[in-house]
Amino acid sequence: MVLETIHSPKDLKSLTKEGLQQVVDEARQALLEKTSRHGGHNGPNFGIVEMTVALHYVFNSPIDKFIFDVSHQSYVHKMLTGRVQAFLDPAHYDDVSGYTNPKESEHDLFTVGHTSTSLALASGVAKARDLKKESYNVIAIIGDGSLSGGQAYEGLNQIATTGSNTLIIVNDNDQSIAANPRGGIYTALRNLRESKGQAADNLFKALGYDYHYLDEGNDLNRLIQLFQEVKDADHPVLLHIHTVKGKGYKPAEENREAFHAGGPFNLETGEYLSDGNGGASYNSVTADLIMDKMKQDPTVVAINAGTPMLLFNQEERKKVGDQFVDVGIAEQEAATMTTGLAKNGAKPIWAVFSTFMQRTYDQLSHDMALNNQAGTILVYGASVSSMNDESHLGFFDIPFLAHIPNFVYLAPTNKEEHLAMLDWAIEQEEHPVAIRIPVGPLKETGIADKTDYSILNKNQVIQKGSQVALFGLGNFYGLAEDVAKELAAKHNIKATIVNPKFITGLDKELLDSLAADHQLVVTLEDGVLEGGYGQMIAGYLGDSPLKVQNYGIEKAYHDRYDRKQILVDNGISVNNLVKNILKDL
Repeated sequence: MVLETIHSPKDLKSLTKEGLQQVVDEARQALLEKTSRHGGHNGPNFGIVEMTVALHYVFNSPIDKFIFDVSHQSYVHKMLTGRVQAFLDPAHYDDVSGYTNPKESEHDLFTVGHTSTSLALASGVAKARDLKKESYNVIAIIGDGSLSGGQAYEGLNQIATTGSNTLIIVNDNDQSIAANPRGGIYTALRNLRESKGQAADNLFKALGYDYHYLDEGNDLNRLIQLFQEVKDADHPVLLHIHTVKGKGYKPAEENREAFHAGGPFNLETGEYLSDGNGGASYNSVTADLIMDKMKQDPTVVAINAGTPMLLFNQEERKKVGDQFVDVGIAEQEAATMTTGLAKNGAKPIWAVFSTFMQRTYDQLSHDMALNNQAGTILVYGASVSSMNDESHLGFFDIPFLAHIPNFVYLAPTNKEEHLAMLDWAIEQEEHPVAIRIPVGPLKETGIADKTDYSILNKNQVIQKGSQVALFGLGNFYGLAEDVAKELAAKHNIKATIVNPKFITGLDKELLDSLAADHQLVVTLEDGVLEGGYGQMIAGYLGDSPLKVQNYGIEKAYHDRYDRKQILVDNGISVNNLVKNILKDL
């Protein structure tokens, strides 16, 4: 196998064109085998195999700097830069991240996991090079989907303004995660593709770029020729390269949305292997309620930023039609569009992964909250049990969202609470409301939640006890119940159990009442501890006789952690909680 002999990009330089093509074929096969067994971003990597081999053949990494947008398409780059074992040997599949990571290799310039950043990063790298009077190529690889993000345009503008050697590769496969919407930048790209780069209206030329189009973006020899032509240019160059997402694997080429990323799949059929969790989920019951609302009220509209399957599958998106808006991979646009919709009498619902909501702090604060517009935000994946790469952590949401004035942030613990909160959020007109969607299997009580959520910050006392009060927030409410059971069964302590429901404010009346017959308050939250919900309670009770124990996750960029182990490492287990409670009592 030729691929096994490639320990650095230098090893590609001596290969013949036939040898390079063999590397392409072997790399694509390695991708198929690893992603079918292990999961990962399959389609983006299948489509860029030839391009990555050609880049490393022509350019000289790490002297020449490669910056991958999102970097989820960097698997072949990793194979060619000394990490091939992680793609050939199942025992080493987890040795590398799914994104570029400088801790792994000098060939990875940045830890990157979010979109539309590569051009801005490249503008800074190139400017620093120029200030130091150095000479090398700076190459940014960005997909057509990432060009929908506003920061991409800022980077495009700055690179053109600086005017020195920076090479932008637009990897255009006419597909974001889902199919690209019609209009806007996608129309501009489509016109360029259909005209083989000759369309009169050329955004990139208008900005001052030396523009080149390649229709055969999966042709290794054509790619090498193009890269050799533009290497070492003294001005900004933009290469518009048409590729096929999922190239070389028929199921991925035919169902590009499903094969953007996923778990293990059957190589022969292309079907993802079931995890055995069929039936209703928080996602499905959320979609059902929203679709029912849409049927009754044409002003109900769902917004998403490039991850539409979070709410609706392809068939459901067709059914709801214009009441679903995919703004592209542009969370800032989604947040502020939600504000505009609410201001003009619509009932907007923005569904977003917690890790991507981080990109919109100013829009949430200045646009939505300062104007106090009643948009609804559904926050998915806000849990230590969600995505666990350091670039995709979802558990930083509470400290930044809970402290924005006017926001109401809710944490349901079961289906009935979630649906009641969602129904109230959509219909009320007083506040921006976010709901922290539970992570894990659907929990049902069978009893409709009749809570009046317009009475803000009123906690629910599930069990009245004494000595210790357990506040189990959202995903960790079940943990509070488990601790209470252990205290009752083995230590004859009947704990008070509180379901806070509201993250953005405290039930001060309840907290004040606890001093009469409690010694200790324990807070449990599935999020970063510092600045979180528990510390809000600790701050309020600071001058009271009550002791407070706060439990959550240490503030750090935890990377590819074991979900059970990180809880143990942070003292979050029934045994440890009971031990510490007894110590303070």
